[in-house]
Amino acid sequence: MSTHDLRLDEIINAEAFQRKLHELADSTSEDYTSPATRKVILQALKDALIRGRANAETMLIKDGGGTLCATRLSYLMDTLISALFELVTTKIFPMRNPSKAENMAIVAVGGYGRGGLAPGSDIDLLFLLPYKQTPWGEQVVEYMLYMLWDMGLKVGHATRNVDECIRLAREDMTIRTALLDARFLTGNPELFDTLTKRFDVEV
Repeated sequence: MSTHDLRLDEIINAEAFQRKLHELADSTSEDYTSPATRKVILQALKDALIRGRANAETMLIKDGGGTLCATRLSYLMDTLISALFELVTTKIFPMRNPSKAENMAIVAVGGYGRGGLAPGSDIDLLFLLPYKQTPWGEQVVEYMLYMLWDMGLKVGHATRNVDECIRLAREDMTIRTALLDARFLTGNPELFDTLTKRFDVEV
């Protein structure tokens, strides 16, 4: 089914929302880590979530498409997470000269990885790293998780590097099954490609 048929722009306009977050951050203070900036960003995320869910509900009543609704809600969450990550990594905790270790991919796993969300479903996320965690990575993950929790979302999450994902997938069927449905959201796509290729070969 095409994006036009799904009417995803009626759920949220991704580009416009990204611009809005940047404008809000710029309007509060020069310190992007300030409580004032965090407050306006959080409110914008909450408003977009409420509005997007309401639009999805209206469309569900009209077309009766439960699967369509789940796809639309997943798209809404994809957009909010991607916009937040982009803001966090470019303005709140920017890296001027990042090392190879200082990059990340955010991956949807489990049911969310399959691209369908029921209202109230857990948001299962993998924060994928190339090597061990860095102070920058810790800041990004912590900021994002607290934002998502404060939005009222139930977030299942793990922060692992590629080697850890492969090792744990071999040992744990739950992790292996979750990674079968892994879907790239945002961040470094090459990191995600490395994981999927190694998973196919080694697991």
